[in-house]
Amino acid sequence: MVRLAPAAALLLIVSPLSVIAFSKIAQNSLGLKRAQSCPLSLLQSSKVPSATEEIELIKGPIKRKILNEPGLWEYNFGLQFPEINLPHGIVQGKTEPETLAITEEQIKILERDGVLHIKGVFDDAWVGYLRDATTYQTDNPHFWAFAGTASKLYDYIQRNVWQTNRAFADFYYHSAIGNVLAQLGRTDEIRLSTDLLMVNPNKGFKWHQDNQNGPIKWEDGLRFWVTMDETPAEYGAPVYLEGSHKNGAVEEEAVFVDIEMDGLEEYKQKRLEFRTMPGDMLIWHPRTIHKVDGPSDGIWTSYRRVLGGTVCKANTKYEDKTGSGGVLSDLGRHGLVHGEKLESPFFPIMYPRFNQEEARARDNAEVGRNVNDIVSKLGGLAGKASGDKFLSFFKVLGMSD
Repeated sequence: MVRLAPAAALLLIVSPLSVIAFSKIAQNSLGLKRAQSCPLSLLQSSKVPSATEEIELIKGPIKRKILNEPGLWEYNFGLQFPEINLPHGIVQGKTEPETLAITEEQIKILERDGVLHIKGVFDDAWVGYLRDATTYQTDNPHFWAFAGTASKLYDYIQRNVWQTNRAFADFYYHSAIGNVLAQLGRTDEIRLSTDLLMVNPNKGFKWHQDNQNGPIKWEDGLRFWVTMDETPAEYGAPVYLEGSHKNGAVEEEAVFVDIEMDGLEEYKQKRLEFRTMPGDMLIWHPRTIHKVDGPSDGIWTSYRRVLGGTVCKANTKYEDKTGSGGVLSDLGRHGLVHGEKLESPFFPIMYPRFNQEEARARDNAEVGRNVNDIVSKLGGLAGKASGDKFLSFFKVLGMSD
């Protein structure tokens, strides 16, 4: 069991070196084959009405979050193996990935607008599977979710969740997601560069472009969302600036985008809003400018669960982003060097089919974050953590003017 000081969340977000400090706490646990957690039976010990419940009796119901932040004692280390059956009779590690035909018109929309919404890519069985996997994850939070979750950005957020939770890896191995993305990217191979499990964006995100795409160039990547819930009518729907992936005004290092800046005049009024439903996919170019607004009070009374990330196309080369903010999505000791073909269990192939040796490496805890590699890759940012490298990110969150 690991207990962290109350200020840990802020330090872990603001200073990359603090990530290293807390990583050392977990160093001896990272190789566990199955996660260990503390019993939760001691969390409820009294039926006496709380102050909040007493207020409700007087003033009426108070708006409550559907998912609360995990307690510090609830975080887990190591690999997690949820016992969730794959849908459609799929046999784990054996059944070929599913397929779904994409039209030429859909491909051209993505290329023209920089974003595409496809309804009903995944049926109820797959949606149920992803919801079960997400519920398992939020019930058994992983240490690598601590920074984002403690920051209150999301009710739960974890990068590279496929590395620690086998259920999400199996989704990439066996569902049609790789086939869909390969068609849209006009490529014969798709690898996962990085992913994110995101539950309820409390603060929302202002206008931005995505630069946490893993160690790849813009043109080699495709961003994706798989949505598990109905988006509320009032908030939570992502909004994109149509065609903005073609802009030449926003710098590559930027996250936050001021849409009133020179060079974005032709894009800022062309807004595409997508109210996604369970089983839908959003696919977009990493440079497409977009935002998501959360509820005004930051309280989600329903779920908005999304599995998202970045995939890369065939012949993608490893782009070493050490010393830039982009390195935060590449913290594994894979041994690849700049310019080398991106071929590694750390970036598993999804299409045309998964690789058994890569999957085995993941299951044997050979894939994941490494303390020594975190030190070397974040070293270039250590002296600039309060400067321009992170200012743009904080602007996206509304934490800086």
